[in-house]
Amino acid sequence: MFLSAASGAADAFVFLCVGQVFAGVMTGNLVLLGASAAGAGEDGVALRVVTALAAYASGAASGALMAGRLGLRLRVMLLAETVLLGAAAALWGLDLVASYAARLGLLALVSLAMGIQGRIRVTPTNYFTGTLTSLAGRAAVRELGPADVWALGRLGAVVAGAALAAVAERWWSPGAALGAVVLAVGALVLETAPGGGRPGTGKPRPDRGNPAGAA
Repeated sequence: MFLSAASGAADAFVFLCVGQVFAGVMTGNLVLLGASAAGAGEDGVALRVVTALAAYASGAASGALMAGRLGLRLRVMLLAETVLLGAAAALWGLDLVASYAARLGLLALVSLAMGIQGRIRVTPTNYFTGTLTSLAGRAAVRELGPADVWALGRLGAVVAGAALAAVAERWWSPGAALGAVVLAVGALVLETAPGGGRPGTGKPRPDRGNPAGAA
């Protein structure tokens, strides 16, 4: 739940403050890239999209390498994500991203963090189209089960996280990036708490994954 909300907060911050692209929703970025190639949309959006795509892919690759090495477990991945989001929040809060190049760097930091998050657990926490599709399908055939409460919760969490970032951006812009940091820290605290850190099992699924093992 914390990570889903962090994803919503990070994407809302980037979209509202950095430049109308996403840090974690790569499907939306691909659509924006196609529209930009056809001459639609904002000037410079293609470069921002490419930056986000490259940084996200690098984060996902880094997360896969971390997960595949002994001793580098989920806590390290969560710590890496938190550090990246914290660095982005500090740069934004201290007003150190005045130039276009600096904004691209900020976008890269957040997208890199979201790429790492995409490799955490088997439950998706930064892409939700599959979750919504499967949930609607099971509802239609009356096959909803107890685990679907977690799927609904993740959908609600991403909306709540985005709303938190949007409210911060409106009322205190320097703190707009802090919501994602706080939520990621919350996930890290749960992971490091006694009894936490139970590894998820099974093949990753776009609909619900393994709620029992989610951070």
